[in-house]
Amino acid sequence: MVARRKVAVVGAALSDCGRVDDATPYALHAQAARRALADAGLDRTLVDGFASAGLGTLAPVEVAAYLGLRPTWVDSTSVGGSTWEVMAAHAADAIAAGHARAVLLVYGSTARADVRAGRRTGTLSFGTRGPLQFEVPYGHTLIAKYAMAARRHMIEYGTTIEQLAEVAVQARANAALNPEAMFRTPVTVDEVLAGPMIADPFTKLHCCVRSDGGAAVLLVAEEYVRDCRTSPVWVLGAGECVSHAAMSEWPDFTVSPAAVSGRLAFERAGVRPSEIDVAEIYDAFTYMTLVTLEDLGFCAKGEGGAFVEQGRLRVEGGELPVNTDGGGLSAQHPGMRGLFLLVEAVRQLRGECGQRQVRRGDGTLPRLAVASGTGGWFCSSGTVVLGVG
Repeated sequence: MVARRKVAVVGAALSDCGRVDDATPYALHAQAARRALADAGLDRTLVDGFASAGLGTLAPVEVAAYLGLRPTWVDSTSVGGSTWEVMAAHAADAIAAGHARAVLLVYGSTARADVRAGRRTGTLSFGTRGPLQFEVPYGHTLIAKYAMAARRHMIEYGTTIEQLAEVAVQARANAALNPEAMFRTPVTVDEVLAGPMIADPFTKLHCCVRSDGGAAVLLVAEEYVRDCRTSPVWVLGAGECVSHAAMSEWPDFTVSPAAVSGRLAFERAGVRPSEIDVAEIYDAFTYMTLVTLEDLGFCAKGEGGAFVEQGRLRVEGGELPVNTDGGGLSAQHPGMRGLFLLVEAVRQLRGECGQRQVRRGDGTLPRLAVASGTGGWFCSSGTVVLGVG
């Protein structure tokens, strides 16, 4: 049996993000990819694996061609926001098995600019075909699906709207420390509650921002780490899970597929949730953060509301800093945001985050991070555990 190689993230970068009116999605892909390769200090000729989704008719063929790559390993898995954690798991397996030496994951979107220019409208629905045809006649929008799940948690466990609002407040507090975040002005629980209603119980600030932007991550086999300009961040373990296609098929609105992907990732990494120093969690809506914290094992089921109180998610003084860049609620959210979680986790472990840098109780840099993405309406989940040293 051939020994499996260790796999490290050696490049992580964002394109221009936020309000980008003068770039195409392809240009944002290219910008993020160039920056990730420059971050690693490696030439693109080393890249023989490529993963991309969400752009073009033949993704990732079109994007690879645009970038001038001819990969011999590709992945176009598309499971919404969790796509990139799932792709990272697939890439790590391929590299470990010797099927690739360096895999580049890239994403880019002009979701905000397209709406402003009239090239598209807001995403209220994913369509009317397949299982979705049985829900669409009832006016069940994308946002309403998340709102209904949040309401179920509130009824089941007594979670309050103020506790959900705390997730938005603390995300904004972290964003205030990030000069690249789209929105940095602090908000209060009262301000979150007073906003316009979007889908009961969600007001505007319970929902993610709409931005432009791209991200890229480069994973390599252990033998190439010595050639990199950055310190390696090792992929310790990963898990993935798909749950349901329609809300009517979801057995329990208070349990997300992260309960499975998280368990698998932690088991494969050989670490416990209590050992994690920083968590990057998909947060298209405040409820996603709360329920994912429960399902990853940071608190018991039903205790997420109490857990997010008292500033536990903050970079400054928080017991478990979560979404340290401000997350999708405040920093940026150009669509399938899972790759941004990986970039921020890598930067935190490498100590590159400036004012928002997480420190452990003894003042040292974090050693372990988890990135957990969610896709669809809790239809899928991918979780990756990363570590240094």
